Amino acid sequence: MSSHSELTAVVEAVVDPRLFRPLGQLGMVRTVEGHRRSVAVVLAVPSGGHPDEDALRRAVEEAVGRVSGSPVELDLVPMERDEELELQARLHELGSPGGQGAGAPAERHGAEGPAPRPSPFAAKGSPTRVVAIGSGKGGVGKSSVTVNLAVTLARLGRSVALLDADVYGFSVPSMLGITERPSLLGDLLLPPVAWGVRCISMGFFVPDDQAVIWRGPMLHKALEQFLVDVHWGSPDYLLIDLPPGTGDVSLSIAQFVPTAELVVVTTPQPAAERVAQRAGLLARQLRLPLRGVVENMSWFTGDDDHRYELFGSGGGAALAKSLGVALLCQVPFVPAMREGGDWGRPIAATEPGSETGRAFADLAARLVEMGPSRVYRSELSVR
Repeated sequence: MSSHSELTAVVEAVVDPRLFRPLGQLGMVRTVEGHRRSVAVVLAVPSGGHPDEDALRRAVEEAVGRVSGSPVELDLVPMERDEELELQARLHELGSPGGQGAGAPAERHGAEGPAPRPSPFAAKGSPTRVVAIGSGKGGVGKSSVTVNLAVTLARLGRSVALLDADVYGFSVPSMLGITERPSLLGDLLLPPVAWGVRCISMGFFVPDDQAVIWRGPMLHKALEQFLVDVHWGSPDYLLIDLPPGTGDVSLSIAQFVPTAELVVVTTPQPAAERVAQRAGLLARQLRLPLRGVVENMSWFTGDDDHRYELFGSGGGAALAKSLGVALLCQVPFVPAMREGGDWGRPIAATEPGSETGRAFADLAARLVEMGPSRVYRSELSVR
């Protein structure tokens, strides 16, 4: 049996599956006692309940089991009011840029009202690499690419968050198979997690049969809340699924996250390539680093192992050449990718060894290899 101090250290080092921080850092470990045939652990959790109690139990049991070989008697008790307030304060501090809480009210005011609250991802010391995925038009599979890239990065051991910024055409939650809503801890939203990817989307807050009819300022405010009022937990990667085209959302993202990089998705057909150029040119106008092009629906491989180019060829390479960037990946056209999106089982998770799964593995590897752009802009500049 390990010593009391060793067991306590092990439990305190367990990362909470929904708060994304070690339990000791969050002040959630009440007691750890090693008995002859078991280890008794008492954790304090928010009074409304832990958003993923099963995952928390598994994490503690596995960690303690590895060092003691003993079963764990885990008891979750509700926090007192002062403990819960202290947890909220810690989460604000841990997710804050420059010491200001990520969800704290803005203190600066101007002629037009409160100034925008700083996004934790805009801070110079942020450990998160932000990659926005855009396209010139809809129907090119941009969201499918974003979801499968996120899942692949998670499979590589990276901590990954996904912001569905396609406010009018949100589809990411269903593609990830997420049916639960975000949890609320004080004034912080805790994002649900699926396939190792934490996610926030307008789809969690708007019924399927209701249209989002918003003007630019409302979109801007919603995106600010998604970036600031969500406890993201400093992930390695934040992927942002942009809406098609070059509208208000792209401008807002460039302002909130000036360190964001852009990847453009297109299809092989020349018409799609010409439209996708606009997304690349917008990145240059906003001084967002354009990192490359992904060509989706590149070919269909038949039972005869022959590649059939159903949507033409060359569009991705032509777009990459015209924008002066690399063609990062060509993704095959397969029914399983569409089916995976329909049923919330991304092909990158269920069939990583398939032709499409390997394509996303190559894409993820190239993004990781090229590293972040590391460009910081203090304010948005549009020419």
